[in-house]
Amino acid sequence: MLLPNFKKHLIEKGGLSETEFLEIERFIKIKKISKGEFLLKQGVVCNYSFFVEQGVLRFYALNEEGKENILQFATESWIVSDRGSVFFQEPSTYYIDAIEDVVTVLLDEDFVNKVASVNAHFRKENEKLLQNHIRHLYKRISQLLGATARERYLYFVNMYPDIMLRVPQWMIASYLGITPESLSRVRKALSKENFKPY
Repeated sequence: MLLPNFKKHLIEKGGLSETEFLEIERFIKIKKISKGEFLLKQGVVCNYSFFVEQGVLRFYALNEEGKENILQFATESWIVSDRGSVFFQEPSTYYIDAIEDVVTVLLDEDFVNKVASVNAHFRKENEKLLQNHIRHLYKRISQLLGATARERYLYFVNMYPDIMLRVPQWMIASYLGITPESLSRVRKALSKENFKPY
């Protein structure tokens, strides 16, 4: 199967050459799931990080009342995982499911080692990607703690410019930590200013 997004990711962000990609291609594991299906459920150990080749995933938790709190969306070329569960081999407290039909590449330590064996710089580049992910998480926490609904929405549009027409509004509101009614008010106010998110 052709994986143009994953190939581009490994070459542009992982530092691999075309030849090196061909060397590791046979080790790539792919998983397809349909809209509404799960890659991870609460109580199960997460063994992979998931690179999204096609589709949209969401990463979320349920509170005691059963309300969803969405932590992340992952569209094409994004990676999502419960890193704590992967690293410590503990049952996850999160869910990952498909908002659209999804094609993912399964990434684990074995695959990382195989890629590193053909390109000595890959591990360093992979570490940069992890640190960048952590940086964005800090920014997200700051947004949730101190930003207005408008500021959160504008940051979301900048972070996920291609997702507005692919995800229900109530999910966006959940991600932003606001009510759907608040999101509607923010969007209405911005539309009066001729703001176009897509």
